[in-house]
Amino acid sequence: MGYRVVESFSRSIKAGRSFHLRNSLCATADYGSQRVLLAQPLTFMNRSGRAVAELLQRYHLDPGQLVIIYDDLDLPPGRIRLRYGGGSGGHRGVQSIIDTIETADFLRLRIGIGKPLSGEASAYVLEIPPFKEQKLLDRAVERAVEALNLLLERGPEAAMNRFNPPT
Repeated sequence: MGYRVVESFSRSIKAGRSFHLRNSLCATADYGSQRVLLAQPLTFMNRSGRAVAELLQRYHLDPGQLVIIYDDLDLPPGRIRLRYGGGSGGHRGVQSIIDTIETADFLRLRIGIGKPLSGEASAYVLEIPPFKEQKLLDRAVERAVEALNLLLERGPEAAMNRFNPPT
């Protein structure tokens, strides 16, 4: 889901031609007065920390400037949630990032995919979802792009207030 959001957002802001780093496929774009770096790790998901560390070092970024976008089994299909900090929630890619950069202080944009009714979660994540859920996930990608736009325009608090469901 993270890849889908990055690709959609990249198109919407007319990002430049993509380029490869050692561990990521990247593109850049100007968003108002801000320069945005979009990256998709080329590592295995549970080694995402390598890609993130490379980006932080190469571009002299602070972890607080990151937005990590990923699928989440604990959210219903199609729901999005933006939050700052916290644990990995069992997501191995997020845990890899936390372990590698030695902080959990970054933004996360989680895209709900729901849990499998039976079987292994790892197989479920890789399956093509049923048509009904696919429609929810397509809409979640659109909402995630809207959230990223609002995040860049008005900051994380405004995006969280608009896109996080009440608890």
